Amino acid sequence: MCGIVGYVGNKKAYPILIDGLTALEYRGYDSAGIASMENDGIKVLKDKGRVSNLNNLDGIDKLEGTTGIAHTRWATHGMPSKVNSHPHMDNSETFAVVHNGIIENYNDLRKFLGDNGYTFLSQTDTEVIPNLIHYYFEKESGEGTNKFLAAVIKATADLKGSFAIEVLSNLYPDTMIVTRKDSPLVIGKGSEGFHIASDIPALLEYTRDFYLLDDYEYTIMTKDSIKFFDKDAKEHDKEIKNIEWAASAAEKNGYDDYMLKEIFEQPTAIRETIGSRLKEGEPCNFSDIDISKEYLSTVNKIFIVACGTAMHAGLTGKKFIENLCNIPVEVDVASEFRYRNPIVNDKTLCIFISQSGETADTIAALKLCREKGAKTLAVSNVIGSSITREADYTIYTHAGPEIAVASTKAYTSQVVLLGILAVYFAEILGSQDAETIDSIKKDIMELPAKVETSLKTIDDVKAFAKKIYNEKDMFFIGRGVDYNVALEGSLKLKEISYIHSEAYASGELKHGPIALIEKDITVISILTDESLVEKSISNIQEVITRGAKTFIVTNLDLPNTNFENVIRIEKTNPLLSPILSVIPLQLLSYYISKEKGLDVDKPRNLAKSVTVE
Repeated sequence: MCGIVGYVGNKKAYPILIDGLTALEYRGYDSAGIASMENDGIKVLKDKGRVSNLNNLDGIDKLEGTTGIAHTRWATHGMPSKVNSHPHMDNSETFAVVHNGIIENYNDLRKFLGDNGYTFLSQTDTEVIPNLIHYYFEKESGEGTNKFLAAVIKATADLKGSFAIEVLSNLYPDTMIVTRKDSPLVIGKGSEGFHIASDIPALLEYTRDFYLLDDYEYTIMTKDSIKFFDKDAKEHDKEIKNIEWAASAAEKNGYDDYMLKEIFEQPTAIRETIGSRLKEGEPCNFSDIDISKEYLSTVNKIFIVACGTAMHAGLTGKKFIENLCNIPVEVDVASEFRYRNPIVNDKTLCIFISQSGETADTIAALKLCREKGAKTLAVSNVIGSSITREADYTIYTHAGPEIAVASTKAYTSQVVLLGILAVYFAEILGSQDAETIDSIKKDIMELPAKVETSLKTIDDVKAFAKKIYNEKDMFFIGRGVDYNVALEGSLKLKEISYIHSEAYASGELKHGPIALIEKDITVISILTDESLVEKSISNIQEVITRGAKTFIVTNLDLPNTNFENVIRIEKTNPLLSPILSVIPLQLLSYYISKEKGLDVDKPRNLAKSVTVE
């Protein structure tokens, strides 16, 4: 949920750290701070509020150190404040730490350290870490950086929960130690030193070559060297990976906001996700996971587990798989999955969706399913992310970096990839005839062009947003796959406009929700399933009769109707329609937020990557 940055090299650290924090601010923006190794020791500067506030701090422009760590915070323990901001130091001010994650046993550790004479300035869980390092350092008999490393290893062994940490010490001014467990951390090898960050996009300006740390893997860095150690302090080699993301992918490129840019990048993201998976006249290409017919024939149930927008993508994935493969699919919220004793065994395939690949609840659910004997398949946008290293199989969307907190292109890319996966399964199982398979493949291949048509609704959507942006409540309705889109549209509106909204299956209106419909309230309806068109029209008429304004996204002819505010999208296979119908809803949420003067990319209380439970 927080963002951390580090630099060890030949250049002045603080401008690099500030740039990195700015690139990571979507991960947290309650407070920010940096620690720079200066000639007279570690200098810490931090403050409540946005990263930009750091530029106004007294002394920031006097920092000359070439080694430093930095942090942008999404508050968990302790309110946003200067004292609760990272970095934190131990009582002796020998060690400085920034931390992403949650230390679940911090109260026990605070008591232990308090009993040993340590005091605390902040309310955070993080402050126990530098003091624990100091405690073990004082008891360690080793020498040099080995002593430093041993203290960090022993301190982190006491931590329960999740962490990615960077550590500086006044005793080793040219050295930084970093490690992680269940929280993301990457190290980039640049021409002028080593760069550390929570996410790859923050480092694309400097390098495409990355080390992806495993849990309880420790790194000692100087400007000239990098060494990797396991939790027993044994040194080992580490493979470097090249990530082919362009630096421009993490820039706005003339758009007012990242979200709008990413909405308009969807044709390209979908085209890249389709990639070599689909070619006319050939079977789907999933040679990277190599799931056999023998195995797939034994699967009697599939779970799709995810959070938020990724879970909504999973709901459409369920429709794909059940319709094409005749395998029952259950979609579950990752944060609830582990706590309901799910019935999972070796005949269950479990699919986990996470844009970042670092979603804590989703990773924990994956580990549980593996323990129960199920095969696991990860769907992620980030190569080498935690979820991809835990899963038996991994398939990637190719949406490129998504910076805005509210997901857009990652969602549509996930839906497309799940659709292709369902076609692949159907081909393996022989559950559909060749004509059906060829038809849906053709429809998938046409999606990028049809998404471009959906984007042309922008002016009509923008005009409607101007009419309704001051409303306090809205409703989304749909049937079948359209209900899945209603859920996603409602979530987008809540996330970035702070308008209360609810999504309902249209047929459920008369079972309670219609009591909330009154004069001039806005009801947004998605209508793309021809088999349900008459019933859906009736549901829309029901809310109009009670005084509602309507906004309708459809690709169907609506006979004998005179609805207002109808947004037309192109026809496609009904299973694929969510990819087209969600576009006007994304635009609507965006323009409502802009009309309200809100920060679209950084909505309050939210962070891009939820790396804590």
